[in-house]
Amino acid sequence: MSTLTGQRLGPALDIDARLTGLERTVDLLLNLTPVNAAEAWVDFERSDYGSAPTLRLRPLDFDPDLVRRDLYGLEIENVTDPALHALLRSKRDEIARQVTALEDRDTSRFVYGSLQLYGGITRVLAADAEELLRLIPAQVPSGRSVTAGAFAEAARAEFHRYGAQYPGFPVNVQVREDISELMVSFGQLLIPEAAAIRADRVEALLHHEVGTHVVTYQNGARQALKLLTIGLPGYDETQEGLAVLAEYLVGGLDPRRLRVLAARVIAIDQMLHGADFLEIFESLRADHGIPARTAWAIAIRVVVAGGSVKDAIYLRGISRLLDLLAEGVNLDVLFVGKLAVDHIPLIQDLLDRKVLEAPWVRPRWLDVPGAQERLDGIRAGMSVTDLYEGAVPT
Repeated sequence: MSTLTGQRLGPALDIDARLTGLERTVDLLLNLTPVNAAEAWVDFERSDYGSAPTLRLRPLDFDPDLVRRDLYGLEIENVTDPALHALLRSKRDEIARQVTALEDRDTSRFVYGSLQLYGGITRVLAADAEELLRLIPAQVPSGRSVTAGAFAEAARAEFHRYGAQYPGFPVNVQVREDISELMVSFGQLLIPEAAAIRADRVEALLHHEVGTHVVTYQNGARQALKLLTIGLPGYDETQEGLAVLAEYLVGGLDPRRLRVLAARVIAIDQMLHGADFLEIFESLRADHGIPARTAWAIAIRVVVAGGSVKDAIYLRGISRLLDLLAEGVNLDVLFVGKLAVDHIPLIQDLLDRKVLEAPWVRPRWLDVPGAQERLDGIRAGMSVTDLYEGAVPT
């Protein structure tokens, strides 16, 4: 970025940095992750699946009112670049919604905040999910798994592979007892201490978590616009769509995984229509042949905090990416940082004006043997149900 450009965009970049810091303070993802999921599963199993779990969330370590004061004290009106003005204003409002959602945890109001942040279930999305569950036979649970420690070792090796090609690429892996799901938070890969990860999913998960979420974080960290590390407004759907695409291109989007993505949409739809945890859990098992442990994991992610619709973004995200790739959209712009497909024109404009730079790191999953052939197939036109490559029931 030139000195002249930096001076002209100074107010925008200052507000960008302050918004980035405020979202790190709020930490929506971690604050919606149960701290007792492993113990709750043991209790649920002992009850013969008859007693709904009580999920505990960590106390908020920030004052919501102070965060709001800081948010609305930002002088966004001084940003003269129209595109950046709209972007920063939208991001400020998104963080405010996150704060309200976190205040509303474990109340009937929370689901409405989740809908504002992530959107609902369309008829088309629900129909695609139902079709995937109809097409893909119920799967026998995998027998072999790896421990959190073994997965952490594989993850560190993956970080080092990136570091060998891109010196300075940091290794950020933690095994933690206070989380229940594998996640990337601000560039750090967090692994639940109690995790038992399917051995045949390890490679796909590394490309999902490190090759997508960490790579886009690190690319964003080298941009003038620091919001590209934490995500532009509504980035989640595109980010998870990219991560699922990575799984597909490396041959790791197997039938079990596709069934899980579809079942998440169905579970959310049921929750929005009034189903409780036990009803969702039993429906996943009885109606769709989802194994008990998997049905549990899907259901708790849906009912957490009072009802979360976040998990619909995986299937919706990959569906939208399939359409865009068929239209000829170039993936490279999506690696600049964490952004939504709706931001592509803005990001391209900022690239053209040298406000942003081309991505530092290229994801390894683009160069895995067979990836280009799969990508060519997508560009020729594919629907989300075409991602299933097995036998189709007659």
